[in-house]
Amino acid sequence: MASDEQEIRAVHSIWIEAVNAGDLARLLTLVAEDVVFLTPGQAPFDRERFSSNFTAAHEQMRICCTSELEEVVVVSEIAYTRSRDALSVTPSAAGKTAQLAGHRLTVYRKQRDGRWLLSRDVHNLSAVEK
Repeated sequence: MASDEQEIRAVHSIWIEAVNAGDLARLLTLVAEDVVFLTPGQAPFDRERFSSNFTAAHEQMRICCTSELEEVVVVSEIAYTRSRDALSVTPSAAGKTAQLAGHRLTVYRKQRDGRWLLSRDVHNLSAVEK
């Protein structure tokens, strides 16, 4: 049986793979119903708004995300990860690729069935100066 930390690391990896594949259905299997996302310049938003934002972004751009876990902490039924993320965003039509980088803090809650689901997510990604 995998440890809680290993399971959270696996969820993190699956999340990044699904983001890069544009696989919203897969992402939604990894988030709690009451998930809250916090991003720079926006009010906190829920699962529904995440879905519409994600769909719109992938219709307009090719997104490539890399993420390096720097910390995984598990305390009973709650855990958090801290990662260093980089995002490459290329318009589908034409245009220059934008590079973003920063850190992300994600809070997970263990469910009754033993799965770890993303509960809160905050990042500070910003444009990389060239």
